[in-house]
Amino acid sequence: MNICSYIDHTILKPATLHADIQRLCEEATSYHFAAVCVPPPFVKEAKKLTEQSNVKVATVIGFPFGYSAIESKIAEIVLATVDGVDELDMVINITALKNRDWQYLANEINAIRPFVENKNKVLKVIIESGILTEDEIVRCCSFYAAAGADYIKTSTGYAEKGATVEAVALMKKSLPDSVKIKASGGIKTYEFAMQLIEAGASRLGCSASLNIVKGQTSEEEDLGIAY
Repeated sequence: MNICSYIDHTILKPATLHADIQRLCEEATSYHFAAVCVPPPFVKEAKKLTEQSNVKVATVIGFPFGYSAIESKIAEIVLATVDGVDELDMVINITALKNRDWQYLANEINAIRPFVENKNKVLKVIIESGILTEDEIVRCCSFYAAAGADYIKTSTGYAEKGATVEAVALMKKSLPDSVKIKASGGIKTYEFAMQLIEAGASRLGCSASLNIVKGQTSEEEDLGIAY
């Protein structure tokens, strides 16, 4: 298995430079990663840099804390769509979740989903699993699967705890096959990446993508396997 096809090659740091985006896209097209995930202001640039490849362009919505107003998230989605985005990684309102305000969360996803569907974009819903209870993870899976999410994503990478094998396995058990899982946050080695895939992840959000790929290459070389 070539792990590159699972990876969303990611840079979301506040001080991202144009040079960083150019490097990210060059690496993504060279290694045939699934997507690049970039800050919203860089979507148009990333789209242009990857237009001759199969690499998708993703961006984040309501990032990283999720408590932006619904109208703000819609505006971000509209602008990203105009700039040519393929996939949208949206942070849910975690404050509402922790306060058990499921009506707010219903209003949020019901307002956002039509904008995504009308433009045929992929929606990845970030639930920040590292700060949720198991019951909250299970309920989020049921709730957002019913609401039409394409992926449930574990983490932003900005909370105190990122992706875990246990959370991905719980999500896999709690989701229909039609809803995929993206694991992100703290994925730095090939071994950990493979554990997450084996637990049920279909995508991996990684800023350490090259280290992960080099880890796979090393393992295959040890086995006498060449690309």
